[in-house]
Amino acid sequence: MFKRLRTAFAAATLTVATGAAAFEPAAAPANTYVVQSSDTLWDIAGRLLQKPWQWPQLWQVNPQLHDPHLLYPGDVLSLAHDERTAVAGRLQPGPRQQAPIDAIALSEVAPFLKNLRVSDSFETLPYVVALEDNRLRAVAGQLAYIADLNDTRPGQRYAVVRPSVRFSLPRLNQDLEPAGEPIAGSGHLWKHYAAPGPRRETLGYEMVQVNLGTITHVADGHNQVATLRLQDSGQEVRAGDRLIAVEPIAYDPHFFPHPPTATAAAADLRVLAVADAFTTGGTRDVIAISGGTREGIDNGTVLSIWRPAQRSSDRIKRSRFSRPDDATRRLPDEYAAHALVFRSFDKVSYALVMEGIKPARVGYALKHPDAR
Repeated sequence: MFKRLRTAFAAATLTVATGAAAFEPAAAPANTYVVQSSDTLWDIAGRLLQKPWQWPQLWQVNPQLHDPHLLYPGDVLSLAHDERTAVAGRLQPGPRQQAPIDAIALSEVAPFLKNLRVSDSFETLPYVVALEDNRLRAVAGQLAYIADLNDTRPGQRYAVVRPSVRFSLPRLNQDLEPAGEPIAGSGHLWKHYAAPGPRRETLGYEMVQVNLGTITHVADGHNQVATLRLQDSGQEVRAGDRLIAVEPIAYDPHFFPHPPTATAAAADLRVLAVADAFTTGGTRDVIAISGGTREGIDNGTVLSIWRPAQRSSDRIKRSRFSRPDDATRRLPDEYAAHALVFRSFDKVSYALVMEGIKPARVGYALKHPDAR
């Protein structure tokens, strides 16, 4: 399911700086800039500083804007970079008649905020054991019968979720059946990535929300299952789908661009998957990365994506009659793009590719955005 969601929002518009600009000196800016309704924090910082993750520098010279997380259309920003040229005293905040702007357009990532999560396991979750009238699929208005659903009551709402892929290192990621079993022949959809060193672990299971429902009857001495009436016009529900309680606030919709922590920058982070693609993605594609809150990654963390170093044959030293040990040369890592994390879990995070000069691929490394 991860690979099929991009098409719902790939056409959304997001203006960003070019990839080449991330490595070129910034042109001399004007003294002030008026925030536009079409702007994003990434857009503004990329245009004015050439490094969107250094956005806090603008707030240091714009104290008239009291909340750095709330920037509104009409706000006037000073572009001064030292106290002598700061003009904050005569700049005024803009009108508060429109919604504040965010780091990125929410339409770019909405399906991943609302409908996806990563869990360490799912085997103990309540599950759909059967459907009304022995159906193979059920939709809104129909009933699903739930096994192992304890401590519930009529009226309680649940999300129906389905395991779609297992993220793991260094083994292949695996596509999963609704019951959680690997799909026969799976693995060809995801490029193999072997992590260096002894690291070997399952990073989590991607769970896709397919529907919502409300409990109408609970299990009792007569009926061994609970009854869930489906209410959402989303995907069809199947036997084997799992249930989790609906969370009032399941995600944070605000992202404030910032560099990674020292722990995250030093970690061996890799691109695990690309939405709606086999191994390669570009600007405005969503990627899954092999790090999360345990590495200090949170919403707004900015990382750069790099093609790992390759080895190339030295044709001068290598000949038909001579094959010395040093006949190959290690090439440097190659910068591909920048990405902004918009949702993080324990061991996996989702990030949006913001701009780049070449495609990002599964297995590419992630580093500090200022890496060279």
